[in-house]
Amino acid sequence: MKRNFVSLCMAAALIGLSSCASTKNAATLTDIDGEWNIIELNGTAVVPAPGQEFPFIGFDTKAGRLHGNAGCNRMMGSFDTSLKPGLISLGQAGTTRMMCQDMTLENNVLNTLKQVKKYVKLDDGSMALCGKSAKRPLMVLKKRQGNAAMTLAELGGKWKIVKANGMPVPDGMEKQPFIELDIAARKVHGCAGCNLVNGGFETEEGKASSIAFPQLISTMMMCPDMNIESQILKALNSAKSFGKLDNGSVALYDENETVVMELVKE
Repeated sequence: MKRNFVSLCMAAALIGLSSCASTKNAATLTDIDGEWNIIELNGTAVVPAPGQEFPFIGFDTKAGRLHGNAGCNRMMGSFDTSLKPGLISLGQAGTTRMMCQDMTLENNVLNTLKQVKKYVKLDDGSMALCGKSAKRPLMVLKKRQGNAAMTLAELGGKWKIVKANGMPVPDGMEKQPFIELDIAARKVHGCAGCNLVNGGFETEEGKASSIAFPQLISTMMMCPDMNIESQILKALNSAKSFGKLDNGSVALYDENETVVMELVKE
C-alpha cells in the first residue's frame, strides 16, 4: 500500500511539469472513458487523509454522464459529448450532502472542475484536465485499477465496516459496525451501529463478483445518533457487486460501480 501511495505522489509531482498546450498526445473522447483517481490539483499533489482513498471521477462517454467522489461526498453530473476531441464542458456537478471533518480537498475538487475546458493525454497514460488558456493542468488524473479478482468464498467471515457511502465509521463505537457472511448458508449477520442486522444475500449467475442483500431485517432500537446506521443500511440495500481496493480492503459497489461500503477483515 505504501509503495502504491508513494508512486502516485511521485507521478503527480512529475506530471505537474506537463503543458496543456502540447499537441503531441492528441486525445479523443474514448480516451477519458472510465474511472480516474485525482492525483493533482492546480500543481499540488493530492494527499488523502489517513484511511481514505484518492478522490476520483468517472466518465461514461456513451451516456455523457460523470460520477465519482470529491473527497467526502459522491458526485454526479453530465458533460457534452458533441464537442471537438480534446474539448470538454463539465458544468455543475451535483453531490450528496454529508459533512466530513475536513472539506478543503472536496471544495478544491468541485471548484476546479468548474474551470475545466480541455483534456490532454500525458506520456505515461495519465490525463490532464485544463482550463481555457492555462498552460499548467488544473487537474491530473491517473486511471483507477478495476475490481481486483476476488471469489465469493473470500468474502466469507466477519468484516469491520470502515466506510459507508463515503462516510468514515469511527473506531471505538459502543456497537462497532460489522457484517459477517456465511457463504454456505447464504446468510448475513451484523451490526449497523445501533441495531442488529440479519438476512440473506443473492448472487447473479454468470457474474462472479455480484452480490445483493434484498431482504435484510434489523431490530428497532433508537440510539442518540442514527446517521452512521442510516448510511450503512442504505449502502447494503444498494450493493450489487464486490471487489478488492488498491489499499487492500474490500468494497461493495452499487449498480453504477460506485463504492458504497468499505470493509476490513476482522
